Amino acid sequence: MITLLPFEEADFDRFKSWIRSPEELLQFAGPYFSFPVTDEQLKKYIDDPKRRPYKIVSTETHNVIGHCELNFERSIPRLSRILIADNTERNKGYGKKTIHAMLKLLFVDNTYDQADLNVYDWNTNAIKCYEGVGFQINEGVTSKTSIGNETWIGLNMQITKSNWLAKTQ
Repeated sequence: MITLLPFEEADFDRFKSWIRSPEELLQFAGPYFSFPVTDEQLKKYIDDPKRRPYKIVSTETHNVIGHCELNFERSIPRLSRILIADNTERNKGYGKKTIHAMLKLLFVDNTYDQADLNVYDWNTNAIKCYEGVGFQINEGVTSKTSIGNETWIGLNMQITKSNWLAKTQ
């Protein structure tokens, strides 16, 4: 199991240690941060009232194993910056548990009926995780991002509260 706790200044050094290259930063955070991530960038991030960043904590070990964010910049809330950072904790279902925890925060009070997220088309493990929770690719919404000599294609995925509830039963 996991729990989501608020991301705070005390978490900055750990967060920065997880990001070792501009490519890793772009994959995880999109273009929001610039590499290398600084305390100033992170302070601005946690002070942004339209973002709710969390650290992902394993309830078994009590170790912080990742990061995620609920983003309220648009009318549809977005799940953003999702990372299971500890390689030894990947492929254990924590990603799916994190997505469920994030959606529970969004959908429990009936304020929102849908959510979305963005993922790069080559990140097949993440896409499978999101589909397993009930997200579907929004065929009409893609983006292109250049990094080095490559162009990455971003996909948008959406979920409704009713589809999520059907997957949790």
